[in-house]
Amino acid sequence: MNWIILIIAGFFEAAFAFCLGKAKETTGKEMYLWYVAFLLTLAISMGLLVKATQTLPIGTAYAVWTGIGAVGSVLIGIFVFKEPATCLRLFFITTLIGSIIGLKATAH
Repeated sequence: MNWIILIIAGFFEAAFAFCLGKAKETTGKEMYLWYVAFLLTLAISMGLLVKATQTLPIGTAYAVWTGIGAVGSVLIGIFVFKEPATCLRLFFITTLIGSIIGLKATAH
């Protein structure tokens, strides 16, 4: 169950990166709403990470959490913010995904 919680926490990490990107694109009241959303998703992500690490190894959980957030942030950047999807970027994202799977597979 805590692996599922950890995966959800990773999605919220990508969500807070998305909120930062949207806040950067906006001004005024809308910008502040994106910052509030950032703080909310940050708090949820951290809270779920704390819950998951109660039974999962901290090193593995943290690496998986940041990996999910990193992959999610890059994909959001490519699909939402129109960042470049070069062959090297996609190659390294693929290796990161493989590393996340490997860490989960070797965790006890």
